[in-house]
Amino acid sequence: MTTLNPYLSFRDTAREALEFYHSVFGGELTLSTYEEFHASEDPAELNKIMHGQLESGSMTLMAADTPNSIDLTIGDNVTVSLSGTEEEELRGYWAALSEGATITMPLEIAPWGDAFGQLTDRFGTNWMFNIGAAAA
Repeated sequence: MTTLNPYLSFRDTAREALEFYHSVFGGELTLSTYEEFHASEDPAELNKIMHGQLESGSMTLMAADTPNSIDLTIGDNVTVSLSGTEEEELRGYWAALSEGATITMPLEIAPWGDAFGQLTDRFGTNWMFNIGAAAA
């Protein structure tokens, strides 16, 4: 099954925001830092959230702290996430949305073992894809 959900970007406040949303919606909150994935060499970023996920009933909310080297404009900080294990389906969506798009991160195997990629479609909507390791 493919899941579509919002992915919020923050500048240094992802942990605080996700803990607040957790207090509102309940459910299960998972937080992973840049240090855990060896994803930054900047000591100031090691404890920032690389990926946070709140699961509550049928709701999924994801968020992360944007690295200091990447611009972030509040108001433009929402990405639509498509994730799942249906590789053929997800790669089909990637191919279709890629037409006229700006590929910001090619769909490739990521440090956590899944296929991951990001693009901004021709209408300016930001998308991220994660194809589960079992299928990637």
